[in-house]
Amino acid sequence: MLGSKDKKSRSEEAATGVLNVLGEGTVIDGNLSSNGDLRIDGQVKGDVQTRGKCVLGGSGNVSGNIVANCCDISGVVEGNIKIGDLLLIKSTGKVNGDIKTSKIVIENGGELNGSCTMGGAAPKDTSTRGSDVKQAKA
Repeated sequence: MLGSKDKKSRSEEAATGVLNVLGEGTVIDGNLSSNGDLRIDGQVKGDVQTRGKCVLGGSGNVSGNIVANCCDISGVVEGNIKIGDLLLIKSTGKVNGDIKTSKIVIENGGELNGSCTMGGAAPKDTSTRGSDVKQAKA
């Protein structure tokens, strides 16, 4: 029915608007996945994935890969990062790993120890690419 479909769409929209907070002093040993936004002020020993925005606070630490639509980093990341839109490494942020993103801003004092690929390599572009993509040959 049309009415039940509308209810489902509204509940899905509400779920993506949820903010999940991992407080300072909290440790997660395993992967973290969410449809909503994340704020991490604690420690994650595993991969972090969200369809929304990931904010890593100054006391936050991720020992694993991050996949998100947008991300602000003020803490430390030991792993690779794939961002669909904008990655912001703030002045206290430190990334030890490779980055794939559409856009990046690194504030004065922010650190990136790894490689950065921009443009079509971002995760939101890879889902739309299919077998049409051909690899260049030298």
